Amino acid sequence: MPYNPKIHFIPPLPPKREKRVGIYCRVSSNSAEQLKSLTAQVSALTRLTAAIPQWLLSDIYIDIASSKTGSSRKEFARMLEDCQSNNLDIILTKSISRFGRDTVDTLEALNQLKTLRVRVIFEQEVLDTADTDNDLMISIIESIAQAENESRSENIKWGIKQRAAQGTSKLYNRKCYGYYNDEDGNLVINEEEAKNVRLIYNLYLQGKSVLGIVKDLERLGIKSPTGKSTWPKRTIDVMLSNEKYTGTVRLLDNGKHDSYYQAENNNPAIVSKETFQAVQIEKQHRSNVIEDEKGSKRKSKKYSSKK
Repeated sequence: MPYNPKIHFIPPLPPKREKRVGIYCRVSSNSAEQLKSLTAQVSALTRLTAAIPQWLLSDIYIDIASSKTGSSRKEFARMLEDCQSNNLDIILTKSISRFGRDTVDTLEALNQLKTLRVRVIFEQEVLDTADTDNDLMISIIESIAQAENESRSENIKWGIKQRAAQGTSKLYNRKCYGYYNDEDGNLVINEEEAKNVRLIYNLYLQGKSVLGIVKDLERLGIKSPTGKSTWPKRTIDVMLSNEKYTGTVRLLDNGKHDSYYQAENNNPAIVSKETFQAVQIEKQHRSNVIEDEKGSKRKSKKYSSKK
């Protein structure tokens, strides 16, 4: 009698999460800015833990210094107790400067954790104590004092980057000419100023030079963003390049467009994307550098006049 076997595909079992991870975060005060930094730390390190299949988030330890408690680190002490009780395999923290209060404190804690065979991973420095020998670790710790001032600056940049990635940065709604902030901090169109923005874009597309636009605005008695009767050419040029007028905002763009964060429909548009793009093409066309029939580059005078 013939058999009719049924074939079933058996997928591999998901990898077992073997390593128990504790996240340690610390901020130096309970100010609003520091608490935002704390939220960014926890969020980023939690995502990092979840991204590694073999890691299991066991606990999160948070210390917040204040004028009353000073540098009390009860959560740090609780974390060390959990390590001594064999409840953690890995400690994940943002940076060396967030881990210890000073060089001696950091070195003592790392030596203790190494004895307990607990790895410490510093996300910002890309440093894992499991891959670092004693001499190198001591050298690294000795450099903490020198790096602490630099670290403060890096911490600020790190916080800005995290908030930009999460869409919570206030920089997205930083006002410019044509807008004002409502009670919730959102951008709202200032209709009187918006009319002038549209006028500037239209004049440029009609062939007016930046200098020509300046003269028209001053002739019409339109005040500059600073309330003056004169308009700097630079102000017009910046306005003609400001993508925020289309409702799109870029953050952390260094001008080379290597990487940045972009928020679409961040705010109501004053000019259409098509108008903005047409202006950018026209600006490129007016770059004032042309090539003659001999291949020599020279300045064009077409838009340098008082037109």
